[in-house]
Amino acid sequence: MVKKQRTLRLLLGCISLGALAFLAGCGGSSSSSNHSTTPPPTGSNVQSIAVNGGPVPGQIYPNGAFTSVTLCAPGTSTCQTVDGILVDTGSSGLRVLASALTGTFPNITISGNNAYDCVNFIDGSYLWGPMVQADIEMAGEKASSASVQLIENPTFTIPSTCSNGGVNEDTQLALGANGILGVGQEPTDCFIDGVSPCLSSVSTSPPPVYYTCGTTGNCAASFVPVAQQLINPVVGFSTDNNGVTIELQSVSDAAATATGSMIFGIGTQSNNALGSATVFTVDPTDDDITTNFNSVSLAGSFIDSGSNGLFFQDAIPTCSGGGFYCPGSTLNLSAQNVGANNAQNTVNFSVDSAVETASGDAAFSNLAGPIATGACNTTTNPNACTFDWGLPFFYGRNVYVAIDGRTMPSGSPAGPWWAY
Repeated sequence: MVKKQRTLRLLLGCISLGALAFLAGCGGSSSSSNHSTTPPPTGSNVQSIAVNGGPVPGQIYPNGAFTSVTLCAPGTSTCQTVDGILVDTGSSGLRVLASALTGTFPNITISGNNAYDCVNFIDGSYLWGPMVQADIEMAGEKASSASVQLIENPTFTIPSTCSNGGVNEDTQLALGANGILGVGQEPTDCFIDGVSPCLSSVSTSPPPVYYTCGTTGNCAASFVPVAQQLINPVVGFSTDNNGVTIELQSVSDAAATATGSMIFGIGTQSNNALGSATVFTVDPTDDDITTNFNSVSLAGSFIDSGSNGLFFQDAIPTCSGGGFYCPGSTLNLSAQNVGANNAQNTVNFSVDSAVETASGDAAFSNLAGPIATGACNTTTNPNACTFDWGLPFFYGRNVYVAIDGRTMPSGSPAGPWWAY
């Protein structure tokens, strides 16, 4: 079975944390500016990103890193730039709200029926929609005739094997974004350990990732050739196509906004060299590393810019509703990351009350919450065996995401891996 996409996007409410709504302005910003700035990198492979509250009018998406993406009808100059796209190292593939697009794009068909894509996230939400072809342009890079998912609610019933009783985030209000740009470690959203379980040559039955549907439904999970699977756009670039580097300015406590860059490629140009970064290779069966925290080895851990907090199990008091931690005072903690290559690094971090973040700011370095209930058990409670290093981890760091199966710089191990 293909691994579930990792992004966890619990959404903080300014009045009722239990409602898990987006953080609204609640009387205005604190006008804080607790961050440091450095000159942004330059180059044709540099895409600007910003933690700016997101595109939903009157609401603030906390700790969401957003960028813009240009979509063109394949091989034409008929293009549209869509902003408010969430940058996500926890998934692979570009997914855009159909309601955010004005143009039309050719559908991908399998055996005469339209192909659809389903993605489930670990917070129980999911996205559904048809797969189309488009040229994807960012900075000076282009992925031609790439597969893209249009997020929309169909006129027919979504298969239960996709929905699983979860929340369909098929609107801008529900998603808090106009789309998700998955620039994770895999070349498509149905790929793991160098193979795709969505190929008939690999699996005896197709996993619930791709479906073919008639005009009135009758959807069936289907095998899809790799060339038509939902592609990590970086893989489709002619150069700088082996990974990304995420750079965000440092944030101390809270800031109204934060800016940064997504640099395409690793070791392909002078602006994306690894330098002294430590490489953490991953378990090839699940793309995870190990985080040692509170004397527990959390072997299902990962680094995910699409998660808006640090999520892990602890006895820290939670806020009303349980989605985030609300300690009585700021806690200074540490954990140790360990790669499959035994690379080790201790990360110091802080956790503050999520209630204190309801200020109108968009960037928070100390937002955290529980990822599951109960103790870690790899068989019965695997989510509790996870440390999700969400966006607060990225502030003030250069984080490298190496893609499976791509050529890496000389002296570097084969992907996938993280480095920072």
